[in-house]
Amino acid sequence: MAAQLAEELKSLNDERKDLTAKGVEQAVHLIETTSLRQDRVLVVYLPDCHESVAGIIAGRIRERYYRPVFVLTDGQDCVKGSGRSIEAYSMFEEMVKCQDLFLKFGGHPMAAGLSLEKQKLDEFRRRINENCVLTEEDLCEKIMIDVPMPIHYITEGLIEELHLLEPYGKGNTKPLFAEKDLRLQKAMVLGKNRNVLKFLVYNQTGTAMEAMYFGDIGQLQGYLADKYGSAQVERLFQGRENHITLSVTYYPEINEFRDRRTKQIVIQNYC
Repeated sequence: MAAQLAEELKSLNDERKDLTAKGVEQAVHLIETTSLRQDRVLVVYLPDCHESVAGIIAGRIRERYYRPVFVLTDGQDCVKGSGRSIEAYSMFEEMVKCQDLFLKFGGHPMAAGLSLEKQKLDEFRRRINENCVLTEEDLCEKIMIDVPMPIHYITEGLIEELHLLEPYGKGNTKPLFAEKDLRLQKAMVLGKNRNVLKFLVYNQTGTAMEAMYFGDIGQLQGYLADKYGSAQVERLFQGRENHITLSVTYYPEINEFRDRRTKQIVIQNYC
């Protein structure tokens, strides 16, 4: 019975991940191919998106473009959606300015939910952007690290101590570390949806460690190709010697697979 329930939960979780990945892909395509790209507040309409993952998709799009995002989808008799914001933009306060458009709305500075009539969707996008006073500086993400820490300092004991700080959230963010000029020896794309990038990295002491990246793989590959050339990126994915280095922010984790525990880092930002 327990095994059956676990399998059902895994199946539901996999389905949610697939719906999220599909929704993010559709949202990015809309933003990149329409006038949405010029908006400071993104109002993304995905009529076939499942309402339960709208907030997750909004969060992923917010991370990619660093601007407030609303993801809206068709409900039973109206359009419903969720929003995710950035530090300089109080989502709820801005929604109050056009509350006459909503059937229902609520939230707080960093997240919100809403419903409105479909014919008011374009007006919502127009007014929420007209009222927006975000500057270019506001739309540049400021990354704060806890401490610069070379990867050879990472131990299982340190990782276990960091777990004592959980649960993480807005008032207690996950510790973030950084190291410059990690050498990338090889890279491979993993995952059912090919949405995970795995590296083997070395630092200046020769310490090797696996590194995972769960962000926009195409964007990272494009960044490396622009900086080092396509030939170097190809050598990287072939596991051949190359000249690519990457400065990253990260948090450390223990990866457990088939009774084997290995230290790894999860890359959050790069340059």
